[in-house]
Amino acid sequence: MAQEQFGFSGFIVRLVVALVLVFGTFNPTGHSFYHWALAEGGSMPLKFVAGIVIAIVYIVYLRATWRSIGPIGLVLAAALFGGIIWALIDFGLIDTAKPTVMTYLLLILISLVMAVGLSWSHLRRRISGQSDMDDLES
Repeated sequence: MAQEQFGFSGFIVRLVVALVLVFGTFNPTGHSFYHWALAEGGSMPLKFVAGIVIAIVYIVYLRATWRSIGPIGLVLAAALFGGIIWALIDFGLIDTAKPTVMTYLLLILISLVMAVGLSWSHLRRRISGQSDMDDLES
């Protein structure tokens, strides 16, 4: 049976997994699946299998996010986190002159939206007491 209580630690676990997935796929440091897959040499079958595994994990995460918050929720979550980043830039707390900073912010934004999407059903149940049909046992 699934864990009944959802707390901050549950959200953090989902966020960490999303961050590992997104930053493992691509990041500006050059140490990512994207850079490894495009590099010369190496085992193409291994790169193919790794790419398929990453695609499967993305599909699970994105499908769960889509089903949980829907297209409107997805847009609103991205707008909320984008607005927060915009405010931080406007207050001068983030230097936009460096493209790597903006890349990191975009990757973090994607991870946050994915983590919120995976956590939304639990959060909604705690806030409102309402369960999704997927949450109910038969």
